[in-house]
Amino acid sequence: MPTTTKAKATTKAKATNTTSPGPADDTVHGRLDELHALKDQARLGPSERATEAQHAKGKLTAHERIELLLDKGSFTEVEQLRRHRATGFGLESKKPYTDGVITGWGTVHGRTVFVYAHDFRIFGGALGEAHATKIHKIMDMAIAAGAPLVSLNDGAGARIQEGVAALAGYGGIFQRNTRASGVIPQISVMLGPCAGGAAYSPALTDFVFMVRDISQMFITGPDVVQAVTGAEVTQNGLGGADVHAGTSGVSHFAYDDEETCLAEVRYLLSLLPQNNRELPPTVHSEDPADRRSDALLDLVPADGNRSYDIHAVIEEIVDDGDYMEVHAAWAPNIVCALASIDGHVVGIVANQPAAMAGVLDIEASEKGARFVQMCDAFNIPLVTLIDVPGFLPGVDQEHDGIIRRGAKLLYAYCNATVPRISVVLRKAYGGAYIVMDSRSIGADIALAWPTNEIAVMGADGAASVVFRREIAAAEDPEAMRQQKIEEYRRELVHPYYAAERGLVDDVIDPRDTRSVLARSLAMLSSKDADLPRRKHGNPPQ
Repeated sequence: MPTTTKAKATTKAKATNTTSPGPADDTVHGRLDELHALKDQARLGPSERATEAQHAKGKLTAHERIELLLDKGSFTEVEQLRRHRATGFGLESKKPYTDGVITGWGTVHGRTVFVYAHDFRIFGGALGEAHATKIHKIMDMAIAAGAPLVSLNDGAGARIQEGVAALAGYGGIFQRNTRASGVIPQISVMLGPCAGGAAYSPALTDFVFMVRDISQMFITGPDVVQAVTGAEVTQNGLGGADVHAGTSGVSHFAYDDEETCLAEVRYLLSLLPQNNRELPPTVHSEDPADRRSDALLDLVPADGNRSYDIHAVIEEIVDDGDYMEVHAAWAPNIVCALASIDGHVVGIVANQPAAMAGVLDIEASEKGARFVQMCDAFNIPLVTLIDVPGFLPGVDQEHDGIIRRGAKLLYAYCNATVPRISVVLRKAYGGAYIVMDSRSIGADIALAWPTNEIAVMGADGAASVVFRREIAAAEDPEAMRQQKIEEYRRELVHPYYAAERGLVDDVIDPRDTRSVLARSLAMLSSKDADLPRRKHGNPPQ
């Protein structure tokens, strides 16, 4: 440990951040004292006052966040003593160690994870050339090692004093985000105000976490918005956690505090493979794979006009009723979640009758498409629970591009090569039935409950179209209409129509859904499907 004299020298160096404490003598022991003093200085940060200011904002320091994220004692820091070389605007007198970003690797549940964390105490976490180079290096290491990358973002954007060099640093990050996409899981955790280029990197990653009140994301801040448009808005009102979790869809998760947020990041990592060449980890569960669920008989009403909560169905099917919902507050008419069935991680996509009757619209289509693509990239089998009345009609939907944007979900399913199982719980009408992973677009196993209604449209609407002349000419049009509805339902919408034509593999007892899914997933575990050789597809935008 440093002597009292050496500690005073360290404190003095910390105040200016321009000099390094010298060794007491030119021996190995002296050099080690110097090394430990330097590393202590780098870890403690610019000053105790800066740390207190960070805590006063309700925020943890970069090292405190890393300690919560990674297994205890597992973190190995990279380039701790890096300092910038910029001059001008007073930078030559301010050269703190780490240059405002902590980089390295550790483990989460014993598996390697790479991480970088902005240190807001140093230059407000702003990105300069040296800062960016450190991030580039750790990203390259994560890609080479085939391990997830987590960024803990608390930065003020580009370091203005370094000019275009800082902007080029962001370009290098974006290029690596794109190169790593679909190769390793990338998770962005927003833990402070992130503007401009600092917001684009998270948008390129697989998952974005935010913490209410302390994290914001926007391209142009409130001052610029007011200057250009005249609209007054707060930072949270413009780009806070709830705005991005519920309105824009930029954030996948939002939490009240950093501790809960980082614990959930750890949980998400436990469900994901290390990279696209591995299968997801097996999740231990004592929940029997062949467990029957009598509750499913009552959870889904046979009457297609009655609502219910699909979450209750998911809880009955998955191991221990436990799942992690993605984008829970955005596009609630479709539910996307990660869970396990018989210990094997699956991605669940389900229509939600409790929100907008489970109809597909622009946001639900984009949410589902993104989730399906993520699961396919990381070898996570897909289970689709279908109860969909169709696509949402409306002028706004058509003008805002429901055709091209709804096609994103269709493209994602058609392009997916992971095991795919679909279950029609109740309604499955029109193009929405096809899009929701029907047999015709490549589902490996297509199942249905005896309450299913698979048709071009509901019997009420179909009868009114097909038999409109007979209904209009009848003495009692309403009675004739009801008669034709029953006739259409009996002929084309009965529960076994699709099974008779091979469009459904089996009509199953709802109570056996879990066991049937478990057996089907086990059978499909060795599925090998290749796409045609190409650089990449050209999905609808």
